[in-house]
Amino acid sequence: MNKSTSERTASLLPAVRLGNIDVPTPVVLSPMAGVTNWPFRVLCEEQGPDGLYVAEMVTSRALVAGNPKALQLCEFAPTERVRSLQLYGVSPSIMEQATRMVVDGHMADHIDLNFGCPVPKITRRGGGSALPWKLDLLKDVLQAVVRVCEPAGIPVTAKFRVGIDDEHTTYLDAGKIAQDVGCAAVTLHARTTAQYYGGHSHWEHIARLAQALDIPVFGNGDIFSAQDAIDMVTQTGCAGVAIGRGCQGRPWIFADIKAAFAGEPLPPSPTLGQVAATIVRHGQLLVEFYHGNEQMAVRDLRKHVGWYLKGFPVGGSTRQALMSCESLVDVERVLSQFDPDIAYPEQIQDKPRGRTSFARKVHLPQGWLDSQHLTQEEREQVIGADPLDASY
Repeated sequence: MNKSTSERTASLLPAVRLGNIDVPTPVVLSPMAGVTNWPFRVLCEEQGPDGLYVAEMVTSRALVAGNPKALQLCEFAPTERVRSLQLYGVSPSIMEQATRMVVDGHMADHIDLNFGCPVPKITRRGGGSALPWKLDLLKDVLQAVVRVCEPAGIPVTAKFRVGIDDEHTTYLDAGKIAQDVGCAAVTLHARTTAQYYGGHSHWEHIARLAQALDIPVFGNGDIFSAQDAIDMVTQTGCAGVAIGRGCQGRPWIFADIKAAFAGEPLPPSPTLGQVAATIVRHGQLLVEFYHGNEQMAVRDLRKHVGWYLKGFPVGGSTRQALMSCESLVDVERVLSQFDPDIAYPEQIQDKPRGRTSFARKVHLPQGWLDSQHLTQEEREQVIGADPLDASY
């Protein structure tokens, strides 16, 4: 890496302050459903201990209903520096109740709000990345959460996408509303809902938002290496970066980005033996997360194993054996057959991973795009019935 580029980037990236929380290295682990429970967060934070690591999103309705899985997702490891929780929902009153539970129960130090999920079962009900199109609803939800958090000194941030599609962008309005109601920062995933996770993210939107707002803007989208993080910051002027799919099976990317932002040499990539040791540790932490249920832990580990071993010369039969494991002893037995000295595969180090598909169609409530303000009928349909499911 060019030293002068690293030094310029480091000088452009002071610590970000969110209320009373300092983020010395402005890198965020983005919430990912089924991925960023506390075992994975711990592995990431050990690599870059002064970033911000956000729990996977929790449905506000499920939390208010006392759903056991929702409550489990609100658990944090004792070692986590900042307990960062993401909520999502469509009803301002339910979001306020969920936030009150978090605040009164001392469950988190920071709350992030999800307005970026493109999954059809969420957007067809007006939630996730569909919600910012309705500017009044967005403001009501943000205000409801900030109103509860502000007296407790808990900073609120929000994550959203560029918009529904190229003809229905919302990010500039959403960012200004978030700033006006008292959010400490925003994160922009530089894709539309219609893009889903396909194609290339459009970093120029991150640059425009960073120029338009006084609060910090974190950029998200297509960061698969430390150099990608450097490039995003230098090209957009954003305050920091948020990593999603790029860290799947690669928690050490946070160590790489920490070094790059400091202008230091990147640490060496792990060998297959070191990756195998990380898989075992991940499994051990998952056993704790599932309160001793080793079978559930190993089944959860399976998806991570595929990401961890991506690109390594591991045969199909071995991979299948790992997918059939029901205990950590089984996992360790299979991993012990690997040559621990095999180098990390260079051909996939900086390559995309995780979901890359386009949405076939954006699913929205009937007539959603007719106006950027809720009609009375929509208000009753979306908010009155609070249609987001309380189950998991």
